[in-house]
Amino acid sequence: MSSVLVPAVHAATRFQSARTADFKESVIREMTRLAIQNGAVNLAQGFPDFAAPIDIKQAAIDAINADYNQYPITWGVKPFREAIARKYARTYAMELDPEREITVCCGATEAMVASLLAVTNPGDEIVVFEPYYENYYPDALLCGAVRKLVTLHAPDWSFDRDELRRAFTPRTKAIVINTPNNPTGKVFTHDELSYIAELCQEFDTLAITDEIYEHITYDGLRHIPIATLPGMRDRTITINSMSKTFSVTGWRVGWAIASPAITNTVRKVHDFLTVGAATPMQHAGIMALDLPDSYFEGLSEEYGGRRTAVISMLEAAGFRCYSPGGAYYVMCDIRGVTKKTDVEFAMDLVRRVGVAGVPGSSFYLDPATGSSQIRFCFCKKYETIAAAGERLKRL
Repeated sequence: MSSVLVPAVHAATRFQSARTADFKESVIREMTRLAIQNGAVNLAQGFPDFAAPIDIKQAAIDAINADYNQYPITWGVKPFREAIARKYARTYAMELDPEREITVCCGATEAMVASLLAVTNPGDEIVVFEPYYENYYPDALLCGAVRKLVTLHAPDWSFDRDELRRAFTPRTKAIVINTPNNPTGKVFTHDELSYIAELCQEFDTLAITDEIYEHITYDGLRHIPIATLPGMRDRTITINSMSKTFSVTGWRVGWAIASPAITNTVRKVHDFLTVGAATPMQHAGIMALDLPDSYFEGLSEEYGGRRTAVISMLEAAGFRCYSPGGAYYVMCDIRGVTKKTDVEFAMDLVRRVGVAGVPGSSFYLDPATGSSQIRFCFCKKYETIAAAGERLKRL
């Protein structure tokens, strides 16, 4: 029996769908890979290098030992959904029905793509603020949706209201909001969210909000879920996860909150995408979400110290830093330290200097727009930040 080898070039075109033709490796994950290869300090990918809270880890161990190891109900084990509802009632006075309005997903990443697949048709438009978290582009491609980009302007990452209004059309199905924002650290204000809410109601549009950094804010800023604003309760999909709040990015447990009609559709998509999130991690999440308010309030102070340390270190190396109002990233202007493009500089930095960051162009449609920017994360030990500072002296 003979076999025929398929040429690589042919395979790359014949066996690739049109919707994935523009897919590239995640730049963020690529920089982590290069950091490992080059023994560099990884300030690229946003995962902590310090331990998760011991009580939360023990809760996961206890759940495994108690044999919570089989398939959960596809949209999440009931006690965990009830814990999510309690947390939102306590923190935001949002009354949620855990039976009809909460879908537990495999992280916020899956919650976002499941939500977009559930509510958009090919050709529908979605409004996205730029710079944006890199996953939002392939998410749109998978859905066949058309992105309408609206610029966030440095240094305060404000947006032009007229530009935002022009982005809305009769074909607009949703606006994607990430607050606190990755990569800029912008925390959308009540006034800004109210304007967005007005547009959503005027154009009969959904708001899909990624709020995974909700408890990490600085300088007295507070996170406001747009779902709590008048008229937005039933036209918002609120996405969140355990990853950032509890330093368990590898657990992949998140959720989507929406009205019963929307939730019903999101659950169907989620079921056929992943079946369900990890059962023992959901049981551990019950304990985590029921932690006292002091835990959640302490996150801003904890990361605020790291923000101060990383900005001091970067400014000493010659970077111009845009101080974030939330999340745990800092965008920097590199023109004070190099004449190279962001990609050239980031590659030189990880290979020659031994520090990994993320080229700013990966957060923009037009790479030239971010060619003078680089993003660093500071969810790291103080020793890690100090080690990066020592290496940056090589610049």
